[in-house]
Amino acid sequence: MSNSENITGHYNLHARGMEKLKAHLAVLLFALLISGAFSFGGVATRMIDPFALQALRYALTILLIGLLCRKMGISLAWPREPWRFAVLGLLMAVYMMTMFVALQFTKPVATGAVFTLMPLLSAVFAWFLMRQHTRPGVLISLLIAAAGAVWVIFRGDINALLAFDVGRGEMLYFVGVLCHAAYVPLLRLFNRKEAPLAFVFWTAVATFLFILLPAAPRLVEVDYNNLPPMVWIAVLYLSVFATAVTFFLLQYASVRLPASKVLAYGYLTPTFIIVLEGLIGHGWASATVLLGALVTACGLVVLALLPD
Repeated sequence: MSNSENITGHYNLHARGMEKLKAHLAVLLFALLISGAFSFGGVATRMIDPFALQALRYALTILLIGLLCRKMGISLAWPREPWRFAVLGLLMAVYMMTMFVALQFTKPVATGAVFTLMPLLSAVFAWFLMRQHTRPGVLISLLIAAAGAVWVIFRGDINALLAFDVGRGEMLYFVGVLCHAAYVPLLRLFNRKEAPLAFVFWTAVATFLFILLPAAPRLVEVDYNNLPPMVWIAVLYLSVFATAVTFFLLQYASVRLPASKVLAYGYLTPTFIIVLEGLIGHGWASATVLLGALVTACGLVVLALLPD
């Protein structure tokens, strides 16, 4: 029996009852924490180079997870088949770098809307990688939610939609979203039943090494003594909550739920971002944009209620 079959069998055997509920709660928290990353990241990338910001957040993430593993007695010995982490690290590095560069050109709500295209793309990758089929009802809800996301991306402007007027920030981030969409089913395919924290550690290490390539010269140029406090707050939030915690939540849920359902909770991202942006004083989205965000959120409700 192949490894992918073993993993699928593990899902079929254990993803029931309380385990399944915990997996749904894990990805709900994942969506909330990711939403905060868009707002915090959007502020921080106007104060520090985005590549330097990413390198700092992953360096702190690796340190924190390493210390946690040591305290819990989890071995961080060189992993089997390290190429798995190289692939995952490359995909995540591209996603993170495109996200934070895009935030220099576009608003957090727009990038959050692009993020909501991920479940549909992830379902496609899951079929190609593992022949994981998506039920017709699930596919329909994904398409409806994607339509709401597209409405937000085009700022609720029908003329912009007809002219296909997409900002360069949205286009750049879409490349990263493609990488993240492939990353989720690969978490399941590459799982060898390692301790989750050890898996997160080595994935973070690989991601950091790829980010360090463009970030190294920028890190030397940063004036650390005069960085605004908001940058350090963003680094702390991104390292602890938007990286370490979300890595664990995603890894936990990906072996218990289909790939399309894992990222379906991303449909809540634009709605969460609209609320966060309003609360921190960056203004509230227009009613037409909010309508598109609510459509994507409705797609989540439908999808969560459908059988796997």
